[in-house]
Amino acid sequence: MCHTGTYLKREKPPHPRNLIGPNIRRLRKAAKPRISQEDLCGRVAKYGVILTRPQVAKIEAARRPVFDYEALAIAKALKLSLPRLFGLNEG
Repeated sequence: MCHTGTYLKREKPPHPRNLIGPNIRRLRKAAKPRISQEDLCGRVAKYGVILTRPQVAKIEAARRPVFDYEALAIAKALKLSLPRLFGLNEG
């Protein structure tokens, strides 16, 4: 709360915090059967990486950076290669 008693709106970062977030969302939703954010959390946990559903949402919205080990676990959880997760070998 600022001194005038009004709340400040949190602004979006000026640039994305990761490159793979939108791809994760698209690939997760395109999976058959569709993978929920909660299910993705469970799948990633099998590879020793703990992500909460709100963290996945922030990653998909490119509002949170992704560590390299998280990207690798997400790729494995979605049964994709890292280049595919980055959208590099689609054609």
